[in-house]
Amino acid sequence: MHLRITWPAMLVAGACLLGSAPAFAEYAVPPANLLKVLKAPPPPSPSLDPTGRRMLLVTSQTYPSIERVARPYLKLAGVRLEPANRSRHDTPAGYGIPACVADFTLVDIASGKETRVALPAGACPGPARWSPDGNRLVFQNVTPTAVELWLGDAASGQAHKVPGVQLNPIFDSAMQWLDGSKTLLVKKVPDGQGPAPAGNAAGIGPDIQQSLGGKGQSSTYEARDLLASAHDEALFAYYGSSQLAVVDAASGSVRNVGKPAIYKGVDAAPDGVHVLVDAIKPPFSHTVTYQRFPHDVAVLDVDKGTSTPVASLPLADRVPIHGVPEGPINFEWRATAPATLVWSEALDKGDWNVDVPARDKVMSWKAPFAGKPVEIARTKQRFVGYVWTPKPDVAFQYEIDDNRHWQTTRIVDVDKPGDAGRVLWDMSSDELYKDPGMFVYQVLPNGAYAARMDGGAVFLRGQGASKRGDRPFLDRLDLATLKSERLFRSGTDDYDQFLGFAGEPGRFLTWHQSLMDPPNAFVRTLGERTVDAADGEAQYASAGRQLTRVPDPTPEVRQIKKQLVTYKRADGLDLSFTLYTPPGYKPGTRLPAVLYAYPADYASSEQAGQVSGSQNTFTRLPYYRLMLLAGYAIIDNASFPIVGDPKTAYDTYLEQLEADAKAAVDKAVELGVVDRDRIGVTGHSHGALMTANLIAHTKLFRAGVATSGSYNKTLTPFGFQNERRTVWQAQDVYLKASPFFYADKTKLPLLLVHGEDDANPGTEPIQSRKLFQAIRGNGGTVRLVMLPHEPHWYTALESNEQVVAEMLQWFDRYVKNAPAEGKE
Repeated sequence: MHLRITWPAMLVAGACLLGSAPAFAEYAVPPANLLKVLKAPPPPSPSLDPTGRRMLLVTSQTYPSIERVARPYLKLAGVRLEPANRSRHDTPAGYGIPACVADFTLVDIASGKETRVALPAGACPGPARWSPDGNRLVFQNVTPTAVELWLGDAASGQAHKVPGVQLNPIFDSAMQWLDGSKTLLVKKVPDGQGPAPAGNAAGIGPDIQQSLGGKGQSSTYEARDLLASAHDEALFAYYGSSQLAVVDAASGSVRNVGKPAIYKGVDAAPDGVHVLVDAIKPPFSHTVTYQRFPHDVAVLDVDKGTSTPVASLPLADRVPIHGVPEGPINFEWRATAPATLVWSEALDKGDWNVDVPARDKVMSWKAPFAGKPVEIARTKQRFVGYVWTPKPDVAFQYEIDDNRHWQTTRIVDVDKPGDAGRVLWDMSSDELYKDPGMFVYQVLPNGAYAARMDGGAVFLRGQGASKRGDRPFLDRLDLATLKSERLFRSGTDDYDQFLGFAGEPGRFLTWHQSLMDPPNAFVRTLGERTVDAADGEAQYASAGRQLTRVPDPTPEVRQIKKQLVTYKRADGLDLSFTLYTPPGYKPGTRLPAVLYAYPADYASSEQAGQVSGSQNTFTRLPYYRLMLLAGYAIIDNASFPIVGDPKTAYDTYLEQLEADAKAAVDKAVELGVVDRDRIGVTGHSHGALMTANLIAHTKLFRAGVATSGSYNKTLTPFGFQNERRTVWQAQDVYLKASPFFYADKTKLPLLLVHGEDDANPGTEPIQSRKLFQAIRGNGGTVRLVMLPHEPHWYTALESNEQVVAEMLQWFDRYVKNAPAEGKE
């Protein structure tokens, strides 16, 4: 049982804030009105079936309990797993803990009929995947002792467990459709594997590493997540091993294929026979995570059980900063061929510092994999991948230049090796206003994804960024003329996103929301060509039918007002933020405020100044926005661009940070909403670094709250964020960006919050502990809250309640109710 401390009691405990002893050890609970909104269910996420006949609404669990988050787990080479049931204890990126799906609801698009998928009490399903024919769903279900395979019938909503299959999701790709919609390829726990390896009885022994020369960089990882002993290696091999199997979706029969191995990646070819397998092999490193371990890539024939080697790749523990490993990478199957494998290989040793005529070559190898692979392209910049189309002679080839934030897309025929094709797009990768959008995909009968085509045209969906905010769109791009025709665009007083085509020609679905309306699906039909009154742009109007009726879980939040605000930095750079005002706000009243931001890096001021976001979205309140219910204004997602050559932009990081903050504060004050003398600042991760630096170097704010940050960049000596130089090449830059070295100047109150189990490279828990010690030792006002069992993003309900209660108490004391005299 975890004790709770209520809000009034916490206020009393706050008297101990400046002492050296902890104020309390129990979990705190924020005021009831904040707690109600914090615990409200999120809106569902829509998933359209490949045929456009049905939609699945997926509602995730809001927050699991701390008991769920605190389950015992192992940390093995960057993966966290629960030995009791062989489930993942972290998300693939390692930032959080997987949430259970609370509800699956099927919606028939023609009739609007809703059918809840029948699940047993206490079920913990993961995300579902449609079969290519749209008739079935597949998902995993986590129980206390196993990860089960479940199949659902889309027509009836009935779901059942497939007996005899215990999935092994440790390295993801635990299940996928094979051979269209008939069968599934799964990774399961090997049959008769036996108990896990026993450890050294004494539990001790040296962890020895060595380097015998050779230069190379690697990321800095949380040591507790790396392998550290022979026993760790044995556990990694035991829990990582999987048996591949083919499951018949109709009968449930299970057939093992191949031998057990530590399968990192598994990807089925369109023919349903060949499978790309990526298997980790010893020796296992104690310096890097499993993604860099030695591994063998091969093609497995699931009918014959035979395997054809493709590549044997060594340990990649010396990859250049922002570089790629040498050898074959980026494997993918060609969607328009039965079994043709495509990959790239670096020609510059994976190092962007090396000048070469072409950075990558692209290789192709088709079944029966008897001859030699064929080189089909060379790219001037780093190859990213292909987007395939149903037409074999049309593919879109992507490459990117990280040195200048630039991307190029070409239309190519991969059957003509060396074909330079036609340039479709050539623009900054940071571009928003001219962003053409992303391809609308279709699922081919073989289960492969390809760009949807209409004759000689493709469809594009995009964010629709503009100076007045985002207006999502749907376009039709003619590949002969390279001209786009606008088919749909969100209105000026709502936010309407294209979801997908709804089976019949001319019908499509959108996900609509507004300030007052929660997200819901609408069925729309392409109509007569009209002119948009807002900007004179020609487009199609579209009549709509509301398909779903998701209710508003927090009607009280609708009293909150927001507006998109644009302004300029002192050097003329365009910036923006969204200003929220609390319920009952009277214009002309100046309020205490909290600024939230996350700095972003740009190669050009033109892209850095572009507006992103919309004031027409349905308002939801993450932890820091809950301060609105306590009478604060929120200066949200303020633009904090760091602009310059990617090789040297951080030379002026601190100066640009201060200029960004001053511009935002000045504008909020100018609007007559914010009290200049009562502003706090907060941010998470890279935003926490921003927060600590602004508290140390400026007097714009009264107090700060920094969550899960990195404050001493010398602890990540081989680069941070987009800084590519090492600490030995740019020592001044590392020191200047690190608030740890300015702890003696940090006199404004700073609250530090961190998850005890943060494994994100660069934001290890020691970062907050050491900054707290440094500020405390220099006489500053600082508080440290370490959340047990939490990763980079906080997951448990109790932890999130604690963060909100801490933040409110801190800002109430040092911002809202701060003495009127000048800041110290």
